[in-house]
Amino acid sequence: MKNNFHSTSIVSLKANIDPSCIIGPNCVIGENVKIGKKCKLISNVVIDGNTTIGDGCEFYPFSVIGMVPQDLKYKGEKTFLKIGNQNIFREHSTIHLGTESGGGTTIIGNNNLIMTGAHVAHDCKIGNNTVLSHHVALAGHVEINDNAILSAMVGVVQFRRIGSYSMIGGLCAVDMDVSPFTIASGIDGSRAYINGVNIIGMKRKGFSKEEINCASGTLKSFFNDTDTYQKRLQKLQLISSNKVNNIIKDFLLKETKNGICHPKSLL
Repeated sequence: MKNNFHSTSIVSLKANIDPSCIIGPNCVIGENVKIGKKCKLISNVVIDGNTTIGDGCEFYPFSVIGMVPQDLKYKGEKTFLKIGNQNIFREHSTIHLGTESGGGTTIIGNNNLIMTGAHVAHDCKIGNNTVLSHHVALAGHVEINDNAILSAMVGVVQFRRIGSYSMIGGLCAVDMDVSPFTIASGIDGSRAYINGVNIIGMKRKGFSKEEINCASGTLKSFFNDTDTYQKRLQKLQLISSNKVNNIIKDFLLKETKNGICHPKSLL
């Protein structure tokens, strides 16, 4: 193991690190850290706390992983960070432990790209194949579903949800849940609104023309309906089940704490 560890790094003897990992100069790894196979810490990386990391992850300089949460309710209780496989954490990204009141664990799935300066706060749940572009800031308890993309400098308020295959435009604040397969954006830091179906994103992810049309039809039917929100949900329950509709229904029929992001005009 020592052959893969730079002599300037400080690694706790109690840390559980696979011998195939590479630890570059000036890294610091705490005693409760567990790191899987073939991970790479390029340099000046700090990993601490009750943090478990899967295989094949890369950590770029000055990323800080597993620090205590920025939550005044946190009083030093034992909480966790769980990171899956093949994730990339670019320079100055920060990921925090969970809190007892939030379930105790921050979770990051597989194949995610966390770009420069992005922050994932306590108790967030991030799925697979997501992109958090540079300086994205997630407040506590945020949920990012699979294959979502957040553009540069997006801020997400606590307890909000971002649906699968959605895309958030840059420089906006997300203060309501964003439905799957949609594009949401604002203007010059304003709050995000739905402004279309993520057709290009769906094409890139291999959805067929029929599936894209299905997503478009279901979302337009839901958002353009002038009925009450509860009646629209009742109608949504009656639509046919398939891969696309099930993703939409699973998201929209789940209780929302803060409401669903809507378009300013008809889709």
